[in-house]
Amino acid sequence: MSGTRSKLLLCNCNRTMQVDGAAIAKALDCDKALAVSSELCRRDVAAFEGAARTGEDLLIACTQEAPLFRELHAQFKCTGDVRFANIRESAGWGEEGRRATAKTAALLAVADLPAPQAVPAVSYHSQGRLLIVGDGAAALHWADKLADQLQVTVLITHSSAAAELPSERRYPIYSGDNVQLTGYLGAFVVAWEQANAIDLEVCTRCNACIKACPEQAIDYDYQVDPDKCKSHRLCVKACGEVGAIDFTRQDRSRTGSYDLVLDLGERPLMTAQQPPQGYFAPRGDAAARAEAARELVSMTGEFEKPKYFVYKETLCAHSRSGITGCTQCIDICSTAAISPDGDHVKVEPHLCMGCGGCAAVCPSGAMTYAFPRLSDLGTRLKTLLATYSKSGGSDACVLFHNTTDGRELINRLGRRGKGLPARVMPVEVTHIAALGIDALMSAIAYGATQVVILSAHSEPSAYLESLAREIEYAQTILTALGYGSGHMQLVEANDSSVLETAIWNLTNAAKAPAPATYNLSNDKRGTLDFIFEHLVKHAPRSIDEIALATGAPYGSVEVAKDKCTLCMACVGACPARALLDAKAAPQLRFIERNCVQCGLCERTCPEDAITLSPRLLLTKEARIERVLNEAEAFGCVKCGKAFSTRQMIDNMVGRLAGHSMFAEPGAIERLKMCADCRVVDLLQNASHGSVLNLK
Repeated sequence: MSGTRSKLLLCNCNRTMQVDGAAIAKALDCDKALAVSSELCRRDVAAFEGAARTGEDLLIACTQEAPLFRELHAQFKCTGDVRFANIRESAGWGEEGRRATAKTAALLAVADLPAPQAVPAVSYHSQGRLLIVGDGAAALHWADKLADQLQVTVLITHSSAAAELPSERRYPIYSGDNVQLTGYLGAFVVAWEQANAIDLEVCTRCNACIKACPEQAIDYDYQVDPDKCKSHRLCVKACGEVGAIDFTRQDRSRTGSYDLVLDLGERPLMTAQQPPQGYFAPRGDAAARAEAARELVSMTGEFEKPKYFVYKETLCAHSRSGITGCTQCIDICSTAAISPDGDHVKVEPHLCMGCGGCAAVCPSGAMTYAFPRLSDLGTRLKTLLATYSKSGGSDACVLFHNTTDGRELINRLGRRGKGLPARVMPVEVTHIAALGIDALMSAIAYGATQVVILSAHSEPSAYLESLAREIEYAQTILTALGYGSGHMQLVEANDSSVLETAIWNLTNAAKAPAPATYNLSNDKRGTLDFIFEHLVKHAPRSIDEIALATGAPYGSVEVAKDKCTLCMACVGACPARALLDAKAAPQLRFIERNCVQCGLCERTCPEDAITLSPRLLLTKEARIERVLNEAEAFGCVKCGKAFSTRQMIDNMVGRLAGHSMFAEPGAIERLKMCADCRVVDLLQNASHGSVLNLK
């Protein structure tokens, strides 16, 4: 059939929903009406077999029986690919299922798109070297259970309760304090201090120290109790040449490298909101400890994940000359994968979990989401909304959700409740934190009247705060252009009944422009330029500029001319080439379209003459250089060459006139000379011979 990349198989799931094969075929530009099975996974399985044996790629409108169809596909030794789309919980089973044909066609069109372009992979290698840290009794208990499957090492924290050590040395046991842990799966590094006098790894557990100690300060945990010890040091004598006991140990630092870490302490060693893979901190929860042990056993071998980000340091507005500007990616990263690196930042790809929050908040586009890319999401949105409109759908609402608890919540709503309204189309994203102003506004530009983001409460609060800001920026722009209000909403729900109430109570008085025809690029600022241009072109209201909230990625720079000396420090600090100097005249120029409001110019200015003014300028002047400040040029008093501004020279002379270093005749006058004439004057003035060491 034409119109679809794959052969489409439809099923009405034992007649529990209405599936219009003719209407869907028309929407998808198929040559003829599509057959609709009633029991594709049971009585009509021959239809699947016949389609599979053609060798064509298959798209099956069912996700529940995906494992069965994959098994049959392999059993038939078919060569084509097989993919699945959920039209049951997402469309057909809803209260408005009979009106959901347009949505069904749109969801199928998106499911039939090619898979996103592959990206480089990040590799992990784990040999199963497990470190268990924590209370002695608990750590030894789990070490005994896991020692046959993993290479176990135990680190008993000095503050933990005493625990008798096993009589058989099956695995290394250390004790320590001030434990520090860094790294990720396959590359954890732990550092600690050997706080106790007895080094457990050297100790032979001969019990000589226990018998020798008159205060019974040593028990079968082979650690000295400092509250009982009276410093007789008889234990040291009893230990003899073994040398496990040393009360005067100078070097207490210890380190080790491990692939996996089971942290049984009440205070986790790693405090990132999303700890790295291979690190488990179940605290005192017995069920969580058992689940962690189960997962740890499976975490040996080679692992890969996509490298989720692309970072272009030339666009980064983090820092210049030791002055910090933008820190938004660092602040939002829940895995602590991003850290300062001079004027830029660095990202540890092994720690990155692919939330995309850094790309959403990055004002310059230096950090972009690579898997999936913005262009891939744009293709999905454009296909979804175009197919929906072509099929007769109206008032389109895009519901963004993640692929885990968000997906499950929507499925539960479809199975147990009213389902989604016919106009609400779910769109999966890896993580909702990746949805910035560019993604949100592209949905509107492609024809949606509303965008809803579902949080099922698995996201850190910082992500939701970021989403709220992005929504505020986008809605402010849309409202100012006359498109009304209520385009965007963040729904927080961890129960299907809460989601049902929120979704069915959505009001839709918002307007949408005529659908855009262009494709999104992975250049964030370039994409937003296209979106703004399209929205302005179709806007109900004509407006030149829109005031935005503080922190917005667009705006102007205001200069106090009475303070500014045109030293051009701000030009050197600007990472976006928004601030420029004029080569032929003492002028400070500005291109507003380039400004990312990072604040580096404001923090760098020695005269405190610069303030930021967040706004979106929609006229052509945003792309044109304009003069922020200019001054009278000051010519050298010797040769006449212009080398500074009169204001700067006057300020400098005024500040230094009373300084002792400029008290001698002619010193102040040299401040009014260019660099060349200043040197010549020093050489010609014989009275300065001693200063210049001239002989």
